[in-house]
Amino acid sequence: MILKRTVEPAAEPLSVSALKNHLRVDLSDDDELIAAYLEAARDYVEKTTRRSLVTQTWRLSLDGWPACDEIILPRPPLQSVTSIVYYDSEGASNTLASSAYDVDIDSEPGRVVLKHGESWPSTTLRPMNPVQVTYVAGYGLAADVPSYLVHLIRLLVSHWYENREPVVVGSIVGNIPLAVDSLIWLNRSY
Repeated sequence: MILKRTVEPAAEPLSVSALKNHLRVDLSDDDELIAAYLEAARDYVEKTTRRSLVTQTWRLSLDGWPACDEIILPRPPLQSVTSIVYYDSEGASNTLASSAYDVDIDSEPGRVVLKHGESWPSTTLRPMNPVQVTYVAGYGLAADVPSYLVHLIRLLVSHWYENREPVVVGSIVGNIPLAVDSLIWLNRSY
């Protein structure tokens, strides 16, 4: 299984100006740094919670059809399935008709489920990554991301902005604040 983001989110879950307000930074000298921290924090939150925050597109590549009648789609919440493409042993691409499956956006993670009486194509597939599911995931726009996940990003950026070095000499060394770890593990998708 290979999972690759093909379309990045169009925006971050919160703005640099909102972060500057939280950090109580009035000058624009650190805008690029804060923007970099924002992107890194969003990426960190998405990877550790295994979620998609703002709308983005993913491609899941499988080495064959599953033995059961469903394909689980990582990085919830699922919004829609764009296509299911499979490649035969000659390398020709085929698209599975959307009438052959249902899309379950209510489950977490979301999934594609074959309709009653349908089966996966019996075509001989190429040996490597022959099945590719392209789908859209995320809460929607930046304003739709749950506030606790936005706050998690805010906490991370604040921590990184105040502690720019991995070790502060003359200080007790600690991990990422407990609040951050707690929010991550409470929201992790399995």
